[in-house]
Amino acid sequence: MPTREGRPLMLLHRPRLSFLTRCAHGTPRRALATLVLLGLVALLAAVGGHGVSERLAPGGWTPARAESTRADAFLAERFGAGRPHLVLLATARGGVDEPGAARAGRALTERLAADPHTAWVRGYWPGSRPELRGRDGRAAAVGVRFSGDERAVLAAAKAVTARESGRSGPLEVTVAGEAALFAEMERLSTEGATLAEMIIAPLVLLIMLWIFGSLVAALLPVVVGAFAVVTTTALLRLLSEVMTVSVFVLNIATALGFGLAVDYCLLMVSRYREELAAGATPVRAAERVLATAGRAVAFSATTVAAALGALLVFPLPLTRSLALGGAAVAVCSAAGALLLLPALLVLLGPRINRYDVFARWRRRGRRAFAEGRWYRLAMWVTRRPAPVALGTLLLLGLLAAPGADARFGMYDDRILPASSPVARASQRLRADFDDESGNAASVVLPGLRVTPRPEEGATAEAGAGAAEAADPEDAADAPGTPRPPDASTTAVDTYAARLSRLPGVRQVQTATGLYAHGRRAAEPGPWAAGFTGPAGTWLSVTPDAGVSVLSPDGRLLTERLRRAPAPTAALVGGPGARLTDTEDALGDRLPAAVLITVAATLLLLFVYTRSLLVPVKAVLLNALSLAATFGIIVAVFQQGRLDVLLGPLDGPRTTDVVIPAVMFCTAFGLSMDYEVFLLSRILEEHRRGSPTDLAVAVGLQRTARLFTSAALVFAVVMGSLAACDLVMLQLIGFGLAVAVLLDCTLVRALLVPAIMSLAGRANWWPATRHRARDRSGPDTAGRSGRPAPTAVGGA
Repeated sequence: MPTREGRPLMLLHRPRLSFLTRCAHGTPRRALATLVLLGLVALLAAVGGHGVSERLAPGGWTPARAESTRADAFLAERFGAGRPHLVLLATARGGVDEPGAARAGRALTERLAADPHTAWVRGYWPGSRPELRGRDGRAAAVGVRFSGDERAVLAAAKAVTARESGRSGPLEVTVAGEAALFAEMERLSTEGATLAEMIIAPLVLLIMLWIFGSLVAALLPVVVGAFAVVTTTALLRLLSEVMTVSVFVLNIATALGFGLAVDYCLLMVSRYREELAAGATPVRAAERVLATAGRAVAFSATTVAAALGALLVFPLPLTRSLALGGAAVAVCSAAGALLLLPALLVLLGPRINRYDVFARWRRRGRRAFAEGRWYRLAMWVTRRPAPVALGTLLLLGLLAAPGADARFGMYDDRILPASSPVARASQRLRADFDDESGNAASVVLPGLRVTPRPEEGATAEAGAGAAEAADPEDAADAPGTPRPPDASTTAVDTYAARLSRLPGVRQVQTATGLYAHGRRAAEPGPWAAGFTGPAGTWLSVTPDAGVSVLSPDGRLLTERLRRAPAPTAALVGGPGARLTDTEDALGDRLPAAVLITVAATLLLLFVYTRSLLVPVKAVLLNALSLAATFGIIVAVFQQGRLDVLLGPLDGPRTTDVVIPAVMFCTAFGLSMDYEVFLLSRILEEHRRGSPTDLAVAVGLQRTARLFTSAALVFAVVMGSLAACDLVMLQLIGFGLAVAVLLDCTLVRALLVPAIMSLAGRANWWPATRHRARDRSGPDTAGRSGRPAPTAVGGA
């Protein structure tokens, strides 16, 4: 063992025991007491978090104070209008007007109206409204809107679906609509996660066995991960009492908690084994693990929590709940690693190496330290850093290039697989009923009440002729023309005619009629209801058939509607407006979120490394890795570059405006984990006296297997989601798998060694006080094949 002045190097920098170490893990008895106490905490958390999924909301994609949100709320509260939450599509072989089908349809409508959660019902029965009957006469639609918040709406929709869907006498009932879409997404998400667990669990266990070597050690991340997930679930349950928490946060928090648990356990268990092999007792080994690897875990968890906390600047319930949920899972994962894991290590002692099923194979493949593949790779990179850095940067740049062509949008029912009954019902609703009301924008004019004039009650043909004879916009704008007695009605007619002339608009419906290309034309749409009242009036703007409102086309149409002069302060709502408001909210707050994330990361890494260049390098490389990931996502999911191999994907050819932000925050946290783990060993070797190139090579050899293994486990778990039937889960799973694999290969294995080699001693400025004091230890370790145990600065 390398020494200095006759003392073992591992004792040279004896770690100072923290209060936590002395109290919780100082003896096996204290470790057992800690384990019992944490077990009780986990049990209470499991009880407290029970039923959390019922408290989570399906939406949260739009700011609570956005113009579109206020417009939709105004319609629902003052007019009882808006898009129905649930559309029941009833089909009958003999036609919906056959007496038996009509009786069943009226009974269905009456049951829906009698439901205490129903706000209103509008359907084909009992009035036989022709616009709510399919073209072939064999299908009819009934729309239902529920009262309450998002959770109440989803619960009511699930209850109605379970009760009414299927065969009801001569009718076959299926469901569509926004609530049906959320319920189906939840079902497919749960089924996909269950299937993934059944398929992936054995494979992950084999990977963990190979990483840790023993069955006992392989189970430790499972215990720590379960503790992190259970405690985080309890915290989410508490958060749901005071704020809206998105249902997606539970999935992201579970995945992130598992990933962090694997990371932290890999780091700490590997260090614990080193200390045991060096002759330390279980208690002393656990103390040194806490003082070294534990320090890296604490900094990593703090960095992850700070990065995710930056999402609080966005005014979306989804991102704010993700910020708090992600920070909670980082803290809970660190608590499990720093409290629960050391107690288990003290109690297990040497038994942690039991049941090593790959022991013989491992001994056969073991090589000298200096012959390790990661050591040799790092030395190869540091001998030619400029070409390696330029080549890797060029490759990442090419991967990121498709991101410049991203078309942001939101997903609708077309992300569902063709086999989904909700997808089939939605498709038939669009095709058989020519229902474009789901794409319509709503323009609310508060305080402006319309009183239809008697002559406007004539036939559509007469109304059209009157419009041709005297266009209301021309009459209103003509100099010296006196206003008719009902000025509000004329102003709204003029406004509707103006909107109907905008590019991308097919028709505008008001309380007095329907306008197309500036002229009064046709009759109301299927979900029409009181367009005017004491609170004001509103207009329904239907886009052209070729306009996709949940794409940049919808944003352009919304901007045109909001720029058009209105007779009073107008509120524009609808799906296109929701997309616009969400995109604006993300774009407006993005600089602040980036600034907070970068500042927090730079500050924490500076405190950890005492270097200025290393934190800047870490942030820039993380950003480059995420940009490459985004480019790959756009190429696959928007541009369809892999359709030849994978077949055409379901869903619109746009990139969801929210999901990449959610996914990148998770990937950024894991990337910072890998960065801290690698830096901890490089920094340790440098502080012991190694030159930069050798410190990088030794650090990479000691940690690369850890973070690549952790990334492999996480990528396998996330990659399994790519086999699910839901495009949203496919995007999240594929994107996170690509992000961690890119990070641990191109970035950590190539770019980090190359850039640190190019920077040389500048890496460590201004931390010159840690410069070399003894070169014998690392050099001997690097050349003899027997690296010395170390105890300072990291894992």
